[in-house]
Amino acid sequence: MTYKILVVDDEPDLEPLVLQRMRRQIRRGQYEFVFAHNGIEALEQLQADPGIDMVVSDINMPRMDGLTLLEQIPNVSPDIRAIIVSAYGDMENIRTAMNRGAFDFVTKPVDFDDLQFTIDRTLEHIEQWRDALSTRDKLVALQNELDVASKMQQSILPTSFPSGPSYKTFGSMHPAKSVGGDFFDVIRLENDRIGLAIADVSDKGVPAALFMMSSRTLLKGSAIGTTGGPGAVLTEVNNLLNEDDTTGMFVTMLYAVYDPATGVLTYASGGHDAPLVVHADGTSELKPLTGGIALGVLGGFEFGQESFELAPGDTVCFYTDGVTEATNAQGQLMGIEGVQELFGSAPPTDAEQSCQAMMDRVLAFTGEAPQHDDITCLTLRRD
Repeated sequence: MTYKILVVDDEPDLEPLVLQRMRRQIRRGQYEFVFAHNGIEALEQLQADPGIDMVVSDINMPRMDGLTLLEQIPNVSPDIRAIIVSAYGDMENIRTAMNRGAFDFVTKPVDFDDLQFTIDRTLEHIEQWRDALSTRDKLVALQNELDVASKMQQSILPTSFPSGPSYKTFGSMHPAKSVGGDFFDVIRLENDRIGLAIADVSDKGVPAALFMMSSRTLLKGSAIGTTGGPGAVLTEVNNLLNEDDTTGMFVTMLYAVYDPATGVLTYASGGHDAPLVVHADGTSELKPLTGGIALGVLGGFEFGQESFELAPGDTVCFYTDGVTEATNAQGQLMGIEGVQELFGSAPPTDAEQSCQAMMDRVLAFTGEAPQHDDITCLTLRRD
């Protein structure tokens, strides 16, 4: 199907630029673009055309700005999703936009590859949301709700992974039947650095999935808008979560920044499991925790951070407790020792291979035993 996207911006040069840069998607019938120059024109377009699927809007515009437009969109069409275009590092407006219903954001100057990726991820979420809406009258049992939560959860996970001449990344998640709120993300940062995040939200079902989406967006905004390293990023996300009503939910999170130029990885943990470094010969070591607490529990907490250098051939593994607390039919826990034994006999050779090997190890260990937590892995390898 063709998705109709409303672009709202008062810059006259943006319309021909969008049409030129997205010409292949337009010719394939993937996208159709319509344009408005301020929030008032956008609302008129939305009222006149019920076929619009999503909105991409600037914040600063005459007559009605993007933040006010976000407040008005649900009155016209509550199922439309919006992407906000914001100045780099403008956390105040980004946070306001997310609180008013924006699904995601991109920063200026606009990177059209990033814009297309964000649009595609938003459209995928729209499809999952529409599927959920089409079956909402049938949600008479908990399992139906968990199916919706699983689709929402999967819709925001990365499907492509940054790599460079000297490193590769990969991530994967295997949802449990009782869907929680695991997520991971890989974020491109300035100076060719990358941010890596893995997290586990408390609670189950749709509330956990919604809280997961909010946490992921706040992390992304803080990662590109906060100086001071991973500890400062977790401090910012934690304070933002504590300002909102999280209804008693919290999230454990590990966030790291890797600099390919030096091979140094700096990380901070908010109540999350320690990273595991596997060397080229298969030996491995757990890195120290940084003394952080779960995010959303206590505002004003200052998160510390640690750094170490990855040697060529090293692979660092991030994971959730679905790995370490995987349980077999006899009630035994696999523990991190199971992962270390795996790599001790078969050292990792690639980021994707090592991530998949961890997943396969957990599934082989658990067999047919039911699991109550998602299994999530994220790997970074220095070649």
